Amino acid sequence: MALNCGIVGLPNVGKSTIFSAVTSSSAEAANYPFCTIDPNVGMVAVPDPRLDKIVELIPPKRVVPATVEFVDIAGLVKGASKGEGLGNKFLASIREVGVIAHVVRCFENPDIIHVNNKVDPKSDIETINIELALADYETVEKRYQKQSKMGRVSKEMQKENERLLPLYEKVMKTLEEGRPLRTLGLDDEEKELLYDLHLMTLKPQIFVCNVDEDGILEENEYVKIVRKIASEENSEVVVISGKMESEIALLESEEERKEFLESVGLKESGLNPLVRAAYKALGLRTFFTAGSDEDRAWTFREGSTAPECAGIIHSDFQKGFIKAEVYSFDDLVKYGSELKVRENGKLRLEGREYIVQDGDIVFFKFNV
Repeated sequence: MALNCGIVGLPNVGKSTIFSAVTSSSAEAANYPFCTIDPNVGMVAVPDPRLDKIVELIPPKRVVPATVEFVDIAGLVKGASKGEGLGNKFLASIREVGVIAHVVRCFENPDIIHVNNKVDPKSDIETINIELALADYETVEKRYQKQSKMGRVSKEMQKENERLLPLYEKVMKTLEEGRPLRTLGLDDEEKELLYDLHLMTLKPQIFVCNVDEDGILEENEYVKIVRKIASEENSEVVVISGKMESEIALLESEEERKEFLESVGLKESGLNPLVRAAYKALGLRTFFTAGSDEDRAWTFREGSTAPECAGIIHSDFQKGFIKAEVYSFDDLVKYGSELKVRENGKLRLEGREYIVQDGDIVFFKFNV
């Protein structure tokens, strides 16, 4: 799975505004459809209070957070699966991302054009789901036809088709109904068999409700509609005011941003939950290295071994891996220092088979 998050939705729902705020970049945002044509890409620091606490307890010269890539993809419209609105190009961009952040307009504003001339989250979500489902259906159908012919080649291929063809049929039936494949409850083996098709409706999805300033403090009816749909798809919901976030992004200092948030009754930017949700949905986790020179958050895939995580820092670390000194973030907070962690027997030596856990603080020993 690609390690990035694509921001999608209908035109004029606030995708580029949110992208610009989350990446502190200047993706073009305008009051007309297809303002974005070529995808914009930005790297975003993952907000992690654990790293802040590590810095407090083990002060370094330099701090490096984990990052995740966001991609701003142009708005899809009805008929995109047939090439409408530059649909083919945009669908190709969605296939290349690991997670979809589906921005849904959840605010009224007569000055901002809606592509369908009315705010209707249910209809907007259905439009996107149907277009992605139709495009996926075409992909699976082509593979089905090709695979069916391969069954004539040998007994081995016939046996392979006994596994594949019923799965393709089940998938096509769901897609024909315009339903995303993530609602089908496929098991890991089935997902593996479908992996090389890069099906868009099988990707994890986060619904991003773009609200006005009033909608941040009090959930409106539009957001409630999105939450109901998200629960049926087993997807997460994040509520953001794109307009407010774009104003926060213009503030120069962290202190000014904090004051602004406090003035409107918020503890943190709405972008932080979005970044964390994307990171988690991608199957990414964080281990830390800490010392007087540098405190750093490192990104790894859930289920990675100690040597694999060592290789993230440098290939030599993996090649010459000997052992890993490991202790947990929770133990650092509990005892207040690495020395106290050692004294209380909470620092462990782990070998090649160790599965690194989210929140581990690690020192790798290697020899090249």
